[in-house]
Amino acid sequence: MTDRDTLINSARRTIEIEHRAVGELLQRIDSAFVQACEILLACKGRIVVTGMGKSGHIARKIAATLSSTGSPAMFVHPGEASHGDLGMITDSDVVFALSNSGTTSEIVTILPVLKRKGIPLISMTGDGNSLLAQTSTVHLDASVSEEACPLGLAPTTSTTVALVLGDALAMALLEAKGFTREEFAFSHPGGRLGRRLLLKVKDVMHSDAAIPQVPPGTLLSDALLEITRKGLGMTTVVATDGSLRGVFTDGDLRRTLDSGKDIHKTLIDDVMSTRSKKIRENALATEAVHLMQENRIYTLIVVDDADALKGIIRMHDLLQANVV
Repeated sequence: MTDRDTLINSARRTIEIEHRAVGELLQRIDSAFVQACEILLACKGRIVVTGMGKSGHIARKIAATLSSTGSPAMFVHPGEASHGDLGMITDSDVVFALSNSGTTSEIVTILPVLKRKGIPLISMTGDGNSLLAQTSTVHLDASVSEEACPLGLAPTTSTTVALVLGDALAMALLEAKGFTREEFAFSHPGGRLGRRLLLKVKDVMHSDAAIPQVPPGTLLSDALLEITRKGLGMTTVVATDGSLRGVFTDGDLRRTLDSGKDIHKTLIDDVMSTRSKKIRENALATEAVHLMQENRIYTLIVVDDADALKGIIRMHDLLQANVV
C-alpha cells in the first residue's frame, strides 16, 4: 500500500508543476493575445471551438465559458467536421482550434477548407512551429516545459494551461464588451445565480387574497383568526381606503400576552406595529434577503411606488425560491 507521505508529495509535485506553468503564461499575454481578442470581438457569427481528445474536452469548456459570458460559441468535433459538420461553420464565424502538438490530423485535414473560405483561424498549441500554428491567422502559445504526469504522457499541465489561457481570453472579451451581471443572469435563468440576479420580490411574494389583513378596530382575537387562516404568522391592518395602518406579528402577540392584555377586549390598533420594514415589489429578491438579515426580521411588507400594500414576503419564501 502506498504510504501517506508519498501520496501527499505526489499531489504537491503536480500542483507545483502546474502552478509554475500557469505563472509562465503571464509573459505570453502579448500582441498575439490582443490580435486574437480583436478578431473575436469583430466576429459577426459564432466562435467555433474545436479540439481532439483531452484538448477537445478543454475546447468544450472554453466554448461554454465564451457563450455564457457574451461571446456566442459552439464546439465542433474535428473528426465530424470533415464528414459534414463543416457545413455548420459559416463565413461570419471564427474558428478557434486547440492542439498541444499542433499536428492533430483531424484538425490539419480541415485547414485547407477554412483557408479557402477565408475564415479567420486562431490556434492554441504548444508548438509555434507546427503546421496548425503556422497556418493560423494568429497563434496563442500554450507550451509547457513538462507535464505533471511522471511518465510525461498524460496531458495534465498542458490542458491546465490551455484552460487558463481560454479563460483569460473569455474574460478579456467580457470586459471589452461591457458584459453585465444581468446579461450573465439571462444566460443562466435556471441556476441559483440567475435567480439571485433576476428574481424580483413580486415573483415570490404572497399577494391578493393570500395577504392577511384586518381593518382598524378589529378585536385582537379576530385578528388572530385571520393570522391562522392565512398561515403567514402575521396580519396587516388596512384601512377602507387601502392604506396600510400597521402590522401585527407573532412577536407582537408574545409581547401582548406577556403584558397581560385580554385578547377578547384588546383592539388591534393598540398592539400593532406602525413602523414595519417595507420593500418595493420591483426590488430584487436578494435585496429582501439583505434587508431581513440586516434588521434580523423574517417578514417584509411589499408596497408599490405609491406605498400601497401589494404583498407579503418571508425569509421562508426566499429559501424555497433558492435565493438564499
